[in-house]
Amino acid sequence: MTADLRDLYQEVIVDHGRRPRNFGPLPDASHQAEGFNPLCGDRLTLRLKVADGVIADARFEGAGCAISTASASLMTEALKGRSETEAEALFADFHAMLTGEPKANPALGKLEVLAGVREFPSRIKCATLAWHTLHAALRAESQPVTTEAIP
Repeated sequence: MTADLRDLYQEVIVDHGRRPRNFGPLPDASHQAEGFNPLCGDRLTLRLKVADGVIADARFEGAGCAISTASASLMTEALKGRSETEAEALFADFHAMLTGEPKANPALGKLEVLAGVREFPSRIKCATLAWHTLHAALRAESQPVTTEAIP
């Protein structure tokens, strides 16, 4: 990754960390889950409005580090208008980007700004917390997601 590209990615993460998109309540949510990263102290509640199998809206609340907040912000932007199946596939692609062999994946689009997190293994759970919480929300799991249970 070139220095210019790394700087651009860092700018996007800082921007989403400071001014998260889709932050706030979603009173008419149809799906909800909570996530917690005890290592960093990140906590979030993700709410989705799903209609006819399509995510019409996604919002989150909570507090966390810049990476966790930016990841949740970017994720909620990427989810809107996608089917639940597409959202699960996006989760798998995102998780593979951070934990698998590095490779370009056009399906990730703007989410690739978080690829640099893989260089900091202790921060991967910060970046994936919102995504594991998404997975729990789509499956209507009632127990909060904790990064301690995530491999």
